[in-house]
Amino acid sequence: MISKHEILRSVPLFAPLDDEETSVLAGQVELRNFAASERIYRIGEPGQRAYVVIAGKIRVSTVDEDQQEVVIDEPSKGEFFGFASMLEQTPHQTMAIALEDAVCLEVSRDDIAALLERKPDAGMDLLSTLGRQFHAAQQLVRIRATRNPNEIIERKASWSERIADSVAHFGGSWTFIIIFIGFIVIYSLINILLRKRAWDPYPFILLNLFLSMLAAIQAPVIMMSQNRQDTKDRLRGELDYDVNRRAESEIQALARKLKLLDEKIVEVLNLVRRNSGI
Repeated sequence: MISKHEILRSVPLFAPLDDEETSVLAGQVELRNFAASERIYRIGEPGQRAYVVIAGKIRVSTVDEDQQEVVIDEPSKGEFFGFASMLEQTPHQTMAIALEDAVCLEVSRDDIAALLERKPDAGMDLLSTLGRQFHAAQQLVRIRATRNPNEIIERKASWSERIADSVAHFGGSWTFIIIFIGFIVIYSLINILLRKRAWDPYPFILLNLFLSMLAAIQAPVIMMSQNRQDTKDRLRGELDYDVNRRAESEIQALARKLKLLDEKIVEVLNLVRRNSGI
């Protein structure tokens, strides 16, 4: 059987330690066996233990605001999980489940502390940095899974784009239409009633010039706003695709669980029949 010392030497996280440091740590850690589908820890549980995968495969995931599972990582041999909460002494922000029969090295903060008491240069600062990076990555996944395209676009909008949106919004409203019709009617009536004293007699060449300039300016401004709307629609499409993909994954996982449950029921029925002599 492989000793804990040899196991630690094979783990990249502990590979930089010398033989004496490795021996100290080997005397502190414990080996844990997990069956397939066994839950190692849940979200919100105290982060008192971290794990290094020796054999098998683990799924580490979290849940977004839509109660959809988001897979963070699937560590395998030589990789670790749960270190962030263990080092920071905070509740787990993820859940961990064994995808298959697995063997893990269980490490506590006390184990690391005992090592540091004898070997202060073992690198606790490096491990703390790793913990912060992991929590930052988990938070990023949660934010990306629930991001609002309107909020993202608005945060990145420049002042010119905001003006374009305002112009397009006002130019496509009944308020603008009524005001504009009223202006044209009043302008035309005044110039008709003034007759020879009118500054813009019929056929209202000055008014036509003004309308042409307004259309020339308004058209590209509205196009700018339309381009931003296209960006929003594209981002919504990407988010819808992500949601549909997660939903498909959940349906497939549910189908697998139902199939497994059906097989277990058949096995139980066969066992009952054999025991009852039917």
